[in-house]
Amino acid sequence: MSAFKDNLLSGKTAFIAGGTSGINLGIARRMVELGARVVVAGRNPEKASAAAAELGGEPNALGLSCDVRDYAAIRAALEHAVERFGPLDIVVSGAAGNFLAPVTGISANGFRTVVDIDLNGTFNVFKASYDLVRKPGASLIAITAGQAVNPIMMQAHACAAKAGVNQLVRVLAMEWGPQGIRVNGISPGPIAGTEGMARLTPNEESTRSRTGRIPLRRYGEIAEVAESAVFLCSDSATYITGTILDCDGGSQLGDASDREVSQGL
Repeated sequence: MSAFKDNLLSGKTAFIAGGTSGINLGIARRMVELGARVVVAGRNPEKASAAAAELGGEPNALGLSCDVRDYAAIRAALEHAVERFGPLDIVVSGAAGNFLAPVTGISANGFRTVVDIDLNGTFNVFKASYDLVRKPGASLIAITAGQAVNPIMMQAHACAAKAGVNQLVRVLAMEWGPQGIRVNGISPGPIAGTEGMARLTPNEESTRSRTGRIPLRRYGEIAEVAESAVFLCSDSATYITGTILDCDGGSQLGDASDREVSQGL
């Protein structure tokens, strides 16, 4: 049960890149519930329209089609959002791409594509929003991942991209802090109901094995990541910037399986 008041984000406007599905749509949904006007943006125009309709549609939700790899397109979408709802209070950059492959199995184009979506896309979203956000008071949030700090085989592209995202968050927090703009990141762990976990743990056995290594012994919920985002853009976090908030059940701490514990005793 959330501790946030129902009208916590009343009067605020949020722009969520990658907000048409998964974790990002969950963040959008929670922000609408708390009174925000929300613009969700994604590459597929039909999905953008469907997501906005799911959020209640006009006058509080709008879906726009754009590719975060295209700076001009993301700038146009942000300007559209401001024309419709006014200055932006919250900007979430959550578009991401990923696949499993060893370095020898990743083409130069495949590596570049993930970096373009995750890292360059986050740069584009934040840079393009700079003069459109409320100053002081704006909260920018990047959705990153544990690969940013923990090297994982078959994930060289994602590890490199997310490490860049984390550093971009920290540099922007330093450069834009004097203008009253806070920049933070959220690093979700294994989250149920997402496309990524459906691929990584497609059956009950693989799910048991994965959750058995997580300190809290379960996957997270999309709603829990959404609550983390609400916290970071709320008045409860007005002195927090340059931080990567791990919402992962402790999974980045390492293997917490009973087997590992017994071998260490």
